[in-house]
Amino acid sequence: MSETQSYSRSSSRTDERSSTPDILISESDERFFRSLEEFIEREKLYIQCQQQGPDELRYIVYRHVFNKVIGRATTYKRLLLTIKSEYDNVVRALQKREDEFRAAKQRMAASMSDPISLMTCQRRAAHLRERIYVIQRETAELQDEMERHKSSEEQSTWIPGLTLADSEDPEALDGHLEHLEAQRASLLERKSDGVSLEVKARLDAELQAAELHRDQLSSKNYLLKTRYKSLRLVSDRLSSWEFEKQQVSLEELLDSTLEDARQTSVTDDDGCSMNAELFEHEEPTGVDESLLLADRLDRFLELFDSARYEEAALLAARSPRGVLRNLDTMEMFKGVKGPPGSPPPLLLFLQALLMTTPPGQWLPAALSLQLVLCALQHGNTQLVTHSINNNRLTVSEDLGDVLTEHAKKNPGVANVCLALATDVYTTCRLHRKTALSMCSRGLIHSAADFMNHCEDLTAEDCLWVLNLSPGLVLLQLLTAPQQGRAAILSLGVSCSSLLDDPQRQQLALQLLDSCVSRGQGALEEAMLQDGGSSMDVWEDVASRCSELNRADLSRAVLFVLLEQSGTRVLSPDLEGGRLMEHVFL
Repeated sequence: MSETQSYSRSSSRTDERSSTPDILISESDERFFRSLEEFIEREKLYIQCQQQGPDELRYIVYRHVFNKVIGRATTYKRLLLTIKSEYDNVVRALQKREDEFRAAKQRMAASMSDPISLMTCQRRAAHLRERIYVIQRETAELQDEMERHKSSEEQSTWIPGLTLADSEDPEALDGHLEHLEAQRASLLERKSDGVSLEVKARLDAELQAAELHRDQLSSKNYLLKTRYKSLRLVSDRLSSWEFEKQQVSLEELLDSTLEDARQTSVTDDDGCSMNAELFEHEEPTGVDESLLLADRLDRFLELFDSARYEEAALLAARSPRGVLRNLDTMEMFKGVKGPPGSPPPLLLFLQALLMTTPPGQWLPAALSLQLVLCALQHGNTQLVTHSINNNRLTVSEDLGDVLTEHAKKNPGVANVCLALATDVYTTCRLHRKTALSMCSRGLIHSAADFMNHCEDLTAEDCLWVLNLSPGLVLLQLLTAPQQGRAAILSLGVSCSSLLDDPQRQQLALQLLDSCVSRGQGALEEAMLQDGGSSMDVWEDVASRCSELNRADLSRAVLFVLLEQSGTRVLSPDLEGGRLMEHVFL
């Protein structure tokens, strides 16, 4: 705010007061304004502010005067405060912009005076100029390419399958011509193998007639099998009745037998067993067998080459003497892929093998393993469950391991796979893997009971299970005596072994904490019942507890040792505990 502007405003206020003295200004207000004007003139002379241009000191003087006017006002006090606030905000904004401009000017002056900054800017400018040149060159090349592409689209001799450069290269054109001639020859050769629509319609009609005849024979075959099963039931009952010396009358026997025969139905397994029983002596031999085998092999290769994998799989599974039920045939199906949306050929072959295997027999171990792998890979868990539960596979440790690994990677079917793995390990008498599989399913008490009653399991096996499936509950069950029998794991040996493993130290400390938390004397009782740990073992446990900053557990163990009259410990002999001849220090 300049002095000239303030003076003009002061003059205008004076003229206004003189024009309407009786309406706006009283005598006291006039004296007040006159004193303010005198204060302004006196302060301006005292601070020696500039006569022209903005001056912060003059702004402070007028702000102080305006505050006095606001303090004297009554009706318009709020309005005057609002005006003053807006005016101060504008002044502060102007001051801030002036400060920023001054700082920017100083930075620019400093950068111009600094030779390093100047060199940096020059290098940056040179880099940007080089970048601009590269972009301009690439733009020109792209424009040329667009022009060539546009001109090529306008050509009428465009050759599909060739680029613009190849269409102008004679060697590339010759090679493309040879490729087209080869395609033409292939199409003509395929055309010679085809038939007319009339022949296709006739063959389709013959195929439908053959399928209808097949269905009729299948129905008749089912009725004959049912009748055969009923007659065999009657024969078996009569033989049993005669052997048991006719305990019931023949009439009663026939009535009950015929009633059972009416309810007889034939399953797939029954059909397979009947076929094996009825035709086992009617298979061809000699020259007939060779001809039949050659015909079956030719038919199999024909179906396989035409990608009719389901029919080829059934033919291979029913091959004479099982010549195609082997790993070589499996590798053939494994190396091909079926049409989109169809089951994989390998799974079709393995299912056919499983379906045609007679009851009481099993798939070989290698084929059984491949069946489980393929079925699990394609999410067919039901097939694996059916095969194992009905004893159609040759179980092995590898098969159980495959089920266990699949359970780890697929939590949705983990329970089913682990249950099947448990059955497999049990059948193979792999007891420690059986216990581990039960622990993985959460059956901790069942696993502990199994290990306590399994005579083939050793303490090392139990520690192996505990290391792979650590848990306080399992450790407590294995180290606690069971119905008058000693625990399968020694408490002291277990703690010492776990404390030696950095990843299992907390489990050992939790076990000792659980013994102490059961009340006074619980730890002492557990140590006295532990017949497999010597004094050295418990001294090692106490030492390791102290090293792990568990002085409370270390003192508890040492206190029990001192309480036993100079280190009384139990040994694993039949007599129980014995007194040591040395003194515990």
